[in-house]
Amino acid sequence: MIDVYVRRDGADYAQAFADLLPTGEAWSRDPETVLMRLVRGQAEVWGAVVDPMAADLLEVETDPRATIKLLPDWERAYGLPDPCVQETQTREERLLALIERIRAEGGQSRAFFYGVAGRLGYAIEIREFSPFMVGVSEVGDTRPTGNAGEPYRWEIGPPEMRFYWRVRILNSRVSWFRAGSGQAGVDPHVRISLASDLECLLRRFKPAHTEIVFDYSDVSAGA
Repeated sequence: MIDVYVRRDGADYAQAFADLLPTGEAWSRDPETVLMRLVRGQAEVWGAVVDPMAADLLEVETDPRATIKLLPDWERAYGLPDPCVQETQTREERLLALIERIRAEGGQSRAFFYGVAGRLGYAIEIREFSPFMVGVSEVGDTRPTGNAGEPYRWEIGPPEMRFYWRVRILNSRVSWFRAGSGQAGVDPHVRISLASDLECLLRRFKPAHTEIVFDYSDVSAGA
C-alpha cells in the first residue's frame, strides 16, 4: 500500500488551533466571536497554502524523477551539478544527470560504458587497441567476423597502445523543451549539446591506467 499524505483543509486547522487556546470566559469557542473568526481566517492560510505545499513536497518532491522545487537540494546531496560540466543545463538535463548519479553502481565493462552513454542520450562505439606480440598474436584476418571496416584484434604499433581506447560519438544529444520539466522563458525550444557531460563521466569511471580518445568525426544529429 502506498503511503499518502493526509491533506487537511482550513476547518481542520481552525479546530486544531482552537484546541490549543487557553480555557476560560475570555476564550469562548463560539464560532461567531471575533476570536474564532480570527482563528478561522488564519487557519485558511494553512489549509489553502501551507498544507498543499507540504503534501506536494512529501508526495512529489521526494521522488527525484519528478522533483522541481527541491531539485537544487537533490543536486547538492549528490554533488551536482558536476564541476567539469561547464555548459548551462536545462532542467531536463539536470534531472538526467541526477538520476544517472543515483542509479550508478560502477563498472568497467563495455556494457557499463554503453549504458552510461545511453542513459544520457548518446550512442557511442568503443574500440580498444592491442599491440602485436610474437608468441601470443596470430597472423592473418583477426577481425571478429572478417568484415571490412571492423578492427583487427592485433595491430602493429607501440606497446603503450594497449592503455588507450577510443570512444566514437555517433550522435549529438538534442533536448526539446517539454511542458512540466522545462522553464518557460529560461530554457530554449531545442538545444543540441556537446558530449562534455559524457566525456566527464567516462573519464571519471575509466580504469585509472588508461586514457580515452574521443572521436567526433562521424557525429550526426540525434533524435
